[in-house]
Formats: sequence, structure tokens, C-alpha cells
Amino acid sequence: MQIGAQMNISKKSKKNLINMAKATLKFNLDDPSDEEAHRRAVKSLDLCLALWDIDQYLRSQTKYNEQLTQDAYDALEKARKEFYEILNKRNISIDELMS
Repeated sequence: MQIGAQMNISKKSKKNLINMAKATLKFNLDDPSDEEAHRRAVKSLDLCLALWDIDQYLRSQTKYNEQLTQDAYDALEKARKEFYEILNKRNISIDELMS
């Protein structure tokens, strides 16, 4: 693995790369619906991390918890499958959000 490898990019290309990745969200915090939308935007990372934690908890229980009964194992597997079906219906990919 090479750390700090340099890429041959022209100054113009570097400037375009830097300028490309910008987005601005504007909210009128005096408007209750905008305030709610702002709160959702601000908490979106926390929500994503919570979804990741839920998935990892379900995965670890089915993979490493040797004390699970077969019924408990089946219930956790069913819950994790339903969890992913719900995310898929909303076009949400945890892997995409966490990369």
C-alpha cells in the first residue's frame, strides 16, 4: 500500500474537483415545516449511524450469541430481513451511506 501517492492532475482540474462538491441547503427557521426539515437534515447522520448499529446488533446476535434458541435465532433473522426490506422500499442503502 502506498500512502500519499500523487496524481498527475492539472491545476485547472484540481480547481474543478474542489468546486464540484458543494451543496447548500437553506431553511427558514421561522417556518415550522422548514424547522422540522432542518432538524431532519441535521440529525440524518445520527439516524444513519443508528440504523447501522441496529443492523450490526442483529448480525452479531445471530453470528456470535451461542445461547440463542433456534426460535430466537429465527426471529432475529426474520427481523433483519424485514429491516432490509423496509430500507429497500425506501431506496436506502446503509452501505452506500456509510462508505
